[in-house]
Amino acid sequence: MIEFALLLLLFGIGPVLLAEALLSRYELLAYTAGWRAPGAELPPRVPYARGAEADRPPAAYLVYLDGIGKRRFQDTRDGGQLVKALLARAPELRVLGQVQPYSPLAYPLANRPLWIWLRRRAGLVLFLHNVMQIFVAADHRYRPLYNRAVGSQIATQLRLAGYQPGSGIPVVLLSYSGGAQVATGAVGELWSELRCPLSLITLGGFYNGANDLSHAQHLDRLTAASDWIERAGIWIFPQRWPLFRRSGWNRAVRAGKITVHWLDPATHVGPRSYISPQAKLPDGRSHLDRTADTVIALIRDRVAATPAPDGPPA
Repeated sequence: MIEFALLLLLFGIGPVLLAEALLSRYELLAYTAGWRAPGAELPPRVPYARGAEADRPPAAYLVYLDGIGKRRFQDTRDGGQLVKALLARAPELRVLGQVQPYSPLAYPLANRPLWIWLRRRAGLVLFLHNVMQIFVAADHRYRPLYNRAVGSQIATQLRLAGYQPGSGIPVVLLSYSGGAQVATGAVGELWSELRCPLSLITLGGFYNGANDLSHAQHLDRLTAASDWIERAGIWIFPQRWPLFRRSGWNRAVRAGKITVHWLDPATHVGPRSYISPQAKLPDGRSHLDRTADTVIALIRDRVAATPAPDGPPA
């Protein structure tokens, strides 16, 4: 039985992983070389933002960066439940969920003919593609290019949603799982393009800790003792270890920019996940309710601590 499993891994998943490792860099190289321009327009029925209307400035712009299941402009099932809960509880926010964290060209995976064919025959490959993109974004050879590409994508979508650079309105990046690698990498480019007060909230974040967080006001880390996927990220990325004092993560820790919030007994995925509407807490709330309440409380705290904007930039 063990021999069969090894053969399956070697001749089944192994070639797929090798192909993904080779192809996952192509999109970034195409972006960098200028062979293809990143997309910005959304399909007709997909809004650039939900929540607070555009007739007056919102309290903050919230950009949600989903986990590896993200493959279209719309939210994933779990991510969609979280975004709906946030919109229902905090109508003062303008929320964006269309950003493609695993595509430097802002091109949804589900819209590509090859991936439509594969989805019907090998759905696992879709997840492997996004997993490989996380490691490309974490690779020191490609990280600056990836950060610039997706950071620029986020800045473009914020402008299209009504954000005025230099307005002083806070921007919050809420990321789940691998989306945290992209969120932490986008900080520098967002500051460069928008000069916005920027804070981050990671939910079970899987990221390498190498990105510079100097231009982020704060990072709130939502985690749980049973989240083995987030723990794996801490184990495999040395920049998250205290020994590497000069990493972006450890510099932020020493600067007092990191706050940990425990959401036990939640898990990363499954029926007891952070976003589960079925799993209940002793106070009667679901895990989804608690996560949404926690995120909104953190955003409101950050908004209250941000100086009020003087008005639109000249």
